[in-house]
Amino acid sequence: MIFANSFATFAIKICSVSREAPLRLLRPTLLLLGIPFLSLAQTDPRIPPEVLHKSGYVNAIPKPADFTSAMLWGIAIADTRIPGNKKAVVEISRLQLSCRVEGKDIVLNDDTGNVRGGLYRRFPWFGTDIHDPMSVESAEIPTLSRNSRQGWGNRGEERAQIVILRVGSRTDRVWHFWAASPRAQIPAGTLEGCTVKVRAKISKGALLQVGFDYWRNPTVGYESGGNNHEAGASNWYFPSGEWQEAKFTDVHR
Repeated sequence: MIFANSFATFAIKICSVSREAPLRLLRPTLLLLGIPFLSLAQTDPRIPPEVLHKSGYVNAIPKPADFTSAMLWGIAIADTRIPGNKKAVVEISRLQLSCRVEGKDIVLNDDTGNVRGGLYRRFPWFGTDIHDPMSVESAEIPTLSRNSRQGWGNRGEERAQIVILRVGSRTDRVWHFWAASPRAQIPAGTLEGCTVKVRAKISKGALLQVGFDYWRNPTVGYESGGNNHEAGASNWYFPSGEWQEAKFTDVHR
């Protein structure tokens, strides 16, 4: 157990699953049709072979002009090639999505110690939208280090609420999560892009990728498709004894 000490209090809960799930299974179809993605890095051999996108990418097709909302997401898995992978976990302290409008970064979602999500098919990768509820644990830990908090605004965190994804307990599934707070409206004005940041601690045998989708509006469901547009995803993040900031942006620098 990661926090087996007096500082941590645990509670198990089942994440609610909604139609925020953007159907990652559409990526293979898009590639077959020749719809491009811009790769951000080379393939890393630490990434399991069944993973569809082994490096970061930005969708070369811009979002439709009438899409006025966005939602962050993350993918966590266990690497079954690593000894002890059944104990693999990903701990998440904070998730944030901001969009740059008229040169100003505006926060749309900023959640601490809470996520929504589901367990999706891994073989083949996101082969269907059929999924299971995602069970997570919640915990409270002492204040994170100063380096772990850089770039997150002025919110004080004397104690941090986190969620724990025990990805090693279901190695046959992709742990797909998104923000606990609702999808928000992107303010009117010239949009330069959006940025996802997820503060996470990744144990041995676990991996994490983050990204976001643009949506037609804050309330529309996935329905039969066409209501969301994947902006892209980060490179994969690997195990570390320290907290990391997993990040993806489509803002043009």
